[in-house]
Amino acid sequence: MSTITKKLIALDLDGTTLNNDGQISARTKATLNQAIKAGCVVSLVTGRPNRISENFYDELHLNSPMINFNGNLGILPHQNWPREYQYTIDKEIVMELLGKSKQLGLSLIAVEGRDLFLANKGIKSGFGFFPSTLKTNQILSQKSLQDNPISITVEVKPELKAGLIDFVEKQFGDQVEVSPWGGPHPIVEIATKGVHKSTGLKFLADYYGILQQDIIAFGDEDNDRTMMSYAGKSVAMKNAIPSIKALANDVTTYTNEEDGVARYLQAHLDLAVSQ
Repeated sequence: MSTITKKLIALDLDGTTLNNDGQISARTKATLNQAIKAGCVVSLVTGRPNRISENFYDELHLNSPMINFNGNLGILPHQNWPREYQYTIDKEIVMELLGKSKQLGLSLIAVEGRDLFLANKGIKSGFGFFPSTLKTNQILSQKSLQDNPISITVEVKPELKAGLIDFVEKQFGDQVEVSPWGGPHPIVEIATKGVHKSTGLKFLADYYGILQQDIIAFGDEDNDRTMMSYAGKSVAMKNAIPSIKALANDVTTYTNEEDGVARYLQAHLDLAVSQ
C-alpha cells in the first residue's frame, strides 16, 4: 500500500465511530489502524469526558492527543504532557446553580474536569454517561468542589429548559455558553464561552503541522458543527441530523451501525483492509 498524503482524521465518538451499542467494530478498528500505518493521524474529538473515552483511545491503540469536553480539554491520555490544555469555568457558577436548583428545575448537577467528577446525585436514567450511585467522595458540595471544573452538566425538567438557558445566559453569558445535548435527554451542558470542537481541531492541526485542506472530520450531531466547518473535508454520517448533513461536504453511504466511517475511509483513502 502506497503512503497517502498525511491526513488528520478527526472522529466524533457517539453516533459516528461507535455503533448503537457504544462499541467500535472490528472493521472500524482495522481500517483506522491501516490509516495510521499509511501515515494519517487519527484523533478522537468528542463531547465525552476523558473518563469515558480513554477506553476507546486504548482500544484503537492511538498515541495522538485526544480532545474532550467539546474542545475544552486536550490531553495525551495516561501521560503528563507539557502541551496539555484545558478551559475551566468559575466554580461559583456551580454554587449558584446548586442553590437555585429547585426553582430552576434541576434534578442533576454534575461537574467534571480531567481528574474531577462530582454530582449532587446518582442518575438512573440509563444513558451511561454518569454513575447511578455515587461514592462518598463524588458528592457535590461547596466543600468538595475545590477546583474550577471544565464543564457543568445539568438535567432539567423539559418545560423549564428554556428558562434555565435564559438564566445562565443573563447571569453568566460573558463567561460561559449553554449547549443542549442532542437526542432525547433533557440535558444541558455549560462550558467556557467560545470554545468548541474546532478549538481542539485547530490545536491538533497546528501541533502536527497539517493544513486545513488535509483534515477529514466525521460527525453526526450539532456539537460537531464547528469542527466540520473548520475541516477541509467534513463528512456527515448517514444517521446525522439534517442540519449537519446540509453543512457537510459529503455524507457516508452507511450509518454508524453499518461501519460508515470505515467504509468511507476505505473507499476514499484507498485502504486495503482484510476482513
